[in-house]
Amino acid sequence: MLDSTPKSHAALMDQTYRRQRLIYDLTRKYYLFGRDRLIADLNPKAGAHILEVACGTGRNLQVAARTYPHCAFYGLDISSEMLTSARAKLGTRVQLAQADACDFDAGQLFRRAEFDRIFISYGVSMIPDWQAALRMAYRHLTPGGSLHVVDFSDQSGWPRWFEAALNRWLQKFHVAPRRDLDRVLTRIAAPHGAKVTHRQLYRGYAQYGVIQKPRSERRPDAI
Repeated sequence: MLDSTPKSHAALMDQTYRRQRLIYDLTRKYYLFGRDRLIADLNPKAGAHILEVACGTGRNLQVAARTYPHCAFYGLDISSEMLTSARAKLGTRVQLAQADACDFDAGQLFRRAEFDRIFISYGVSMIPDWQAALRMAYRHLTPGGSLHVVDFSDQSGWPRWFEAALNRWLQKFHVAPRRDLDRVLTRIAAPHGAKVTHRQLYRGYAQYGVIQKPRSERRPDAI
């Protein structure tokens, strides 16, 4: 059985991407669809604080920082190898930290406990306890903030052979599509009265979900 503790998962990600990170941005543009749509949909106000969880090489943060130059950006990832690429790409424009998406303290990492926008792009399919990562991200939203998630979906609009081939390829990189993402987002949002939207992209190739945190919410003992 695969050891999914944070330390072992960090080691696995470092091993997987030690060399892959050098060609990651070039190759992933051909099949990580929907990332730029998510960035455009963030639509933050000037001065907003935006966090990417599982930021990888920093490609998305680079695009987002260019799109919204009057906002502050932050990124975290469990892989030190990926963060090496991100730091080289982003310099001091973005605050970066190594952390587990399922258990992090943004106040300690960035001296900021809450963010106006948080996004996870093709990250939940690589995080063993991905539901915990989504709950943790929601906890770090400001009132009125939003969590945006794009990732692989069920390939429902594609031939069965395509789904099988894609899944075999994804398994090489320890990627597992989360077909119940919409239900999990709804379970996280419901106790707080938060709004969820979810839609399929590209005939079910990808999916895009958003939780909009209310400005005044119910506060359950736990989520």
